[in-house]
Amino acid sequence: MKHIIFHLDFVSPYAWLAFERLPEVLEGFSYSVEYRPVLLGALLKQHGNPGPAGIAPKRAWTYRHAVWLGHSLGVPLAMPARHPFNPLPLLRQALACSRDGSINRFVAGTVFRHVWQGGHDALDAERLSALAAALEPQMQPEDPDSADGARAKALLRGNTDAAAARGVFGVPALEVDGKVFWGYDSLPMLRAYFEGDAWFEQGWDAAASVAQGLPG
Repeated sequence: MKHIIFHLDFVSPYAWLAFERLPEVLEGFSYSVEYRPVLLGALLKQHGNPGPAGIAPKRAWTYRHAVWLGHSLGVPLAMPARHPFNPLPLLRQALACSRDGSINRFVAGTVFRHVWQGGHDALDAERLSALAAALEPQMQPEDPDSADGARAKALLRGNTDAAAARGVFGVPALEVDGKVFWGYDSLPMLRAYFEGDAWFEQGWDAAASVAQGLPG
């Protein structure tokens, strides 16, 4: 049985789409999924990438494309009242439900829906309180000698550093057998890998072995 590490940040609409569609895309296969929240901004900064929201025309296109994809796929997706926003409170809230840096599908789905359904402000104080209440049964007790939230902060930092070390540069990123499939649009490729497509025996490495044509 294959094991997927699903690297995600709740600020990404494409991570929400991939989260919702993954069970359908891999229907018929036996696999397990480990959901690991990471800080997308830190991954982008590491590579000097401003992200789509840092380029005004690309930001507008990204939002149109994401909302259209949700519409075309039948996945409820409405842009939150403000975007981008600082996802740290949501990431830490999710990881407060973890002991090892992974979260279960219920926790991930609850936070994703908080952001991507209804078009509300993801950081509204009342809504954050309601989210915390919804996740309260999943919360893990803090270590008695640690400051409040210290474990969640450490887990997020560890997840993000580990993801970067494994070649993750954005989200969603689904890692299987050491291969990283990036973006919502990589899901058909992921399914082909599960199906045993012979291309992966040589094509995976060959495609990435092209010499750099620019200086630096």
